[in-house]
Amino acid sequence: MAENVEKVVIIGSGPAGLTAGIYAARAALKPIVIAGSTAGGQLMTTTDVENFPGFPEGILGPELMQNMMQQAERFGAKLLYEDVVRVDLSRHPFVVETSAGNVFRCLALIVATGASPRRLRLESEAKFFGRGVSTCATCDGWFYREKIVGVVGGGDSAMEEALYLTHHANKVYVIHRRDQLRASKIMQQRAFSNPKIQFVWNSIVTEVLGNDKVTGVRLKNVKTGEESILTIDGLFLAIGHEPNTQLFKGQIVLDEQGYIVVDRFQRTSVPGVFAAGDCHDHTFRQAITAAGFGCAAAIMAERWLGELEAKGYETIKAEFVFRP
Repeated sequence: MAENVEKVVIIGSGPAGLTAGIYAARAALKPIVIAGSTAGGQLMTTTDVENFPGFPEGILGPELMQNMMQQAERFGAKLLYEDVVRVDLSRHPFVVETSAGNVFRCLALIVATGASPRRLRLESEAKFFGRGVSTCATCDGWFYREKIVGVVGGGDSAMEEALYLTHHANKVYVIHRRDQLRASKIMQQRAFSNPKIQFVWNSIVTEVLGNDKVTGVRLKNVKTGEESILTIDGLFLAIGHEPNTQLFKGQIVLDEQGYIVVDRFQRTSVPGVFAAGDCHDHTFRQAITAAGFGCAAAIMAERWLGELEAKGYETIKAEFVFRP
């Protein structure tokens, strides 16, 4: 088992983790970025990213993340494509263990683990997941050429999924539990003006139907209680996300939804542990804000390391007051 002692370890490789890696590397901290076995975060499953500054014609999500990875490595960040399986924040240096058996001890830790798509938590959904139920239109949309699909959700992600699916499917139903969308105005306009998209309002999916593959869904109208069957060939879920923070439960303060609680300096309740991106932010949830949080976390980690060298960890811990 390899054992290493580092100044900074960063967990995660989405916009937050990679931006933190760029800034930490430029500060000569030689950060280790534990990118995960599937690196790049949620943007790896998107198509055009039109609102990231600097790309007036837009850029593909995977291309943007590859650029960030190359930029981090150019400045000296070391990316490891392994998953973190255990962390120990009860002692300092902190301990981070990966799926490959590597154990890192670090003076500062930046958590940028992001969030994962939320599921319906139906038994029938689990049965058909990967066989007609998906959370990624760009991954699986090709399989539904000239077919009929449904998208559950009412935000920007749901509209993006629905619009992408119109390139493949003959018809796309958007199933939303309310009678109006949460999506931005421009995304609403695009969805409403697309002739392939039809909206099913005030409805929730109560069961996914099928035998070997999905043939439809059972819907319930939340206002009238009336049930109906919608015939579709595939179902795509875009109903929000859950933070990937299970490793930190009981070790740092989380809110009721499991998001990491931070102060305005990206500090967590444990001195020397910082958080950035969708693992703590459930308000903005944008690539650009995640990158900004990653920048802030790296700058504060660098300053904290200077304080650590001057005072020592026990002194800092005794003086630390967490005010989120």
